[in-house]
Amino acid sequence: MSKKIQYQIRVKGQLDERWTEWFGDMKVKSEGGYTTLSGPVCDQAALHGILSRIRDLGLPLISAHQSEPEEECRQKKKGARET
Repeated sequence: MSKKIQYQIRVKGQLDERWTEWFGDMKVKSEGGYTTLSGPVCDQAALHGILSRIRDLGLPLISAHQSEPEEECRQKKKGARET
């Protein structure tokens, strides 16, 4: 298992909380023409997926930074059953 890393990603543009699930359950907060996505990310692949979605929406990336590990991350492998 790996550690979830807390990320905060800021973009130019407004998104509302309906986008939370699409961004891997990251918290979505908009203010003053900018949106901040914050929450735990399991690995670099997941982070790149979030950044790709931001790109696909045409939102300019302002910043992305991480803080300390938060908790264990269980990565479900394709075809694996949860125990």
